[in-house]
This record gives sequence, structure tokens and C-alpha cells, in this order.
Amino acid sequence: MTAPVLEIALLQVRPGQTPAFEAAFAQAQSLIAGMPGYVRHDLQRCLEDDHRYALLVWWETLEAHTVGFRGSPQYQEWRALLHHFYDPFPTVEHFVDVTPGRLPPS
Repeated sequence: MTAPVLEIALLQVRPGQTPAFEAAFAQAQSLIAGMPGYVRHDLQRCLEDDHRYALLVWWETLEAHTVGFRGSPQYQEWRALLHHFYDPFPTVEHFVDVTPGRLPPS
């Protein structure tokens, strides 16, 4: 098995909207978790700026995110629930683990 792809999105939430964002995310996370190729996710809030979050989503392949999820009706629901909270709109990047000496997942 190949290493999963890590999607990282740094989210800047509009001032005063963090409680509403976290509530909406609690609802939205089931949309992403049910997608083919989804592995797991974490949402982390920044200690230095409580309106900044890091969304980490692991996928089996890049296409599971970029084609599968983004091309799905679930993405449209995700977008409706969450995208209005962001200013500016987040940049999303994808990474693979290249840690020296780490064994690949079995």
C-alpha cells in the first residue's frame, strides 16, 4: 500500500464566527468522512490566532480528494455549510510522507 496523501488547508475564519464555524464543521465532517478514499481528518485551532485553523485530511489518493470529493454532491453541501466563514479563501495543498526511515503502511 502506498502512503496516504495529506491535504492541508489553512482556514482563516471571519472574526466572531468561530463558534458558528465549529458547529457547522461538526455537521459537515460526516460528509467528507463518508467519501470513497477518505482515511481520516483533524481540525486544529491555532493557539496564537483563535480565528485560524488547520484542516488536515488524509486520502488514499490525490484523486479521491480532487476528483471524487470535489466532484460530488457532498462537496456542494460542504461548501454551503463552510465556505462563507473564510476570509480569505484558503489555499489547499497536498503532501506525501517522506520521513527518512519510516516504514510504509502495511
